[in-house]
Amino acid sequence: MNENENDSNLITILDKHVQLYQAPGGFRTSMDSVMLAAACPVKAQENVLDLGCGVGSAGLCALYRIDDTSLLGVDIQTDHIDLAIKNAALNNMAERSSFLCADIRDLNAHDVGTFDHVICNPPYKEAGTHKHSPSPAKAQAMGHLDNDMTLRSWIDCAWHYIKGQGSFTIIHEAGQCDSIIHSLYSIHGKRRFGAIEIFPIYTKPEQPAKRVIIRAWKHKKGHSRLLSGITLRNKDNSDTAEAHAVLRDAQALRFDMLP
Repeated sequence: MNENENDSNLITILDKHVQLYQAPGGFRTSMDSVMLAAACPVKAQENVLDLGCGVGSAGLCALYRIDDTSLLGVDIQTDHIDLAIKNAALNNMAERSSFLCADIRDLNAHDVGTFDHVICNPPYKEAGTHKHSPSPAKAQAMGHLDNDMTLRSWIDCAWHYIKGQGSFTIIHEAGQCDSIIHSLYSIHGKRRFGAIEIFPIYTKPEQPAKRVIIRAWKHKKGHSRLLSGITLRNKDNSDTAEAHAVLRDAQALRFDMLP
């Protein structure tokens, strides 16, 4: 990711093909957003809901990768939504995207419809388990501030807005795999998602994964699969060929690779 020399709040990603204004003092777009977009199995003429979209990073990356797709991004922070709208226009994607300022727990009050795919890069820390950033915007993006808001809240919301056997894709800390899978499988003892795919993200060889992408399909039967995942950097700190393909060339992550 490169900072524009003339504007410290403008970055470029995907080999400078996507430009994104960032919220001053807020959470800045990271590699997680690009990876999340690369994991979304969206195809032409399908639509995507991005829960907690921030400034639109992941959703706009998905639109860049696949033409003839559409996006709705939802975020609780007004300034982030304003920037997401600005970023969509900056990347000539305004006609394919819309953004809504709302708490995901209140989406039933909005007529948003249903979607082929839902993606989500939620705050990684639960309320009471982390030290808040002095920046309110960054604090809200990095961890839940409300005890009534949990990781399950995001998965519950996604469930309601996926049409048919559409997909749900989430990126999170690898240590939260058990919580994510438990929330995907059950509500009142009933199975919700199936064919769960677990995709580790390794920073370097011979290191444990710090991030994981988990993808699942609504109402779909099938065993869970642990995939080989992706290693981002070689031992000499250069990008691996697989990481370059995703982060520079906007290619999709390969979910067909088993360990």
